Amino acid sequence: MGRYRTPTVLAAASLLLTALCAGQAPAAAPQGRVDIDPVTAGRLDDAITAAMHKAAIPGVGVGLWIDGEAPYVRAFGTADKATGVPIKTDMHTRIGSVTKTFTVTAVLQLVDDGKVRLDAPISTYLDGVPGGDEITVRQLADMRSGLFNYTEDPRLLDAYKADPHRAWTPQELLDTAFRHPANFPPGTRWEYSNTNTVLLGLLVEKVGGQPLHTYLQQHVLEPAGLDATSLPTGAEIASPYVHGYTNFTPDGATVDASTWNPSWAWAAGATISTIDDLHAWVPALVTGKLPDGDRLLEPGTQAQRLRMLPTGYPDIGYGLGIAELDGWIGHNGELPGYETIAVRLPQARATLVIVVNSDVDGKFGNLSSLIANTVTKIATPDHVWELPPAAHPNTVPEPSAPPAPTPSS
Repeated sequence: MGRYRTPTVLAAASLLLTALCAGQAPAAAPQGRVDIDPVTAGRLDDAITAAMHKAAIPGVGVGLWIDGEAPYVRAFGTADKATGVPIKTDMHTRIGSVTKTFTVTAVLQLVDDGKVRLDAPISTYLDGVPGGDEITVRQLADMRSGLFNYTEDPRLLDAYKADPHRAWTPQELLDTAFRHPANFPPGTRWEYSNTNTVLLGLLVEKVGGQPLHTYLQQHVLEPAGLDATSLPTGAEIASPYVHGYTNFTPDGATVDASTWNPSWAWAAGATISTIDDLHAWVPALVTGKLPDGDRLLEPGTQAQRLRMLPTGYPDIGYGLGIAELDGWIGHNGELPGYETIAVRLPQARATLVIVVNSDVDGKFGNLSSLIANTVTKIATPDHVWELPPAAHPNTVPEPSAPPAPTPSS
């Protein structure tokens, strides 16, 4: 559920796609393993490649795991339009607001340790938050603080467009947010705001006594076995990586954004991961249990996390750094060049991870949601991913577009 601006089928196609757009190399044959039954796998292959062709998507990675059944893990198209290198499922990618699931998990671990109280005002831990005596930690985590979303500030958007390699500090992001009055009294309604999660990142640093990237590595990522996941401190991204393409530029030209600095998103959206790591993470996120049987969170804390409150969008609820859309629980994310969905459907014991290396949504809306809709129509027809156009993820949204997350952001 995060990004920078308004970022929202079926049978055996050729494994070699024709060029998806002018000047682009043909998409490569899908890479990966397909152990799901051949008929369903063929339908998914055809549907995904057709959707990519229709929306001119350079590359897509899809992982669908249903407990007790063989997985469907595939990659279609190119990771780098300049070289034609095919996308692969082990490549690193920027995951946008899926980052929020890690940041809020760290906060909830501090709650379990007795170091943070969910219903304490944020002023108990951090100074300088307007109305901080009335805004609780819980309201920040469930997007009910009322604080202005700094990624809707026109000056920030202009500055980011002008220099996407610029390094931003968390305090600069908060200063941008705090120049604006609150949008509503805390607790009175739901509104997606990256400001909330930046504050929670600072809370983790203050109470945990470590930089956020170090705390997450030691207390969340390593225990969960996420060896390929990290919160970068700059523009770095580990190889091999997926190049991401965006038209969030002054002249609207589509460019490679893979080396852009994601520090403007920080605790709200800067994390790097892979399909395999997200496959391991989502069940732990939704159950509160790690693969080795240890607890990610105490049962009572996990139950509070999953207490979804209405967002004002049909079939979308939001808990503590986690969302639900028609039974799919997790988060989605966007930032320039990248879109990600990482969710679990407990009723079907299914995990779905989708990565897309473009956010040039155009007339087809949110590209990751297009692929998720395509997959779920075939694989889980009783729980189809339908993200309303007004409720797609925004880490840096366009001022005119109301931001909102979904299970997935």
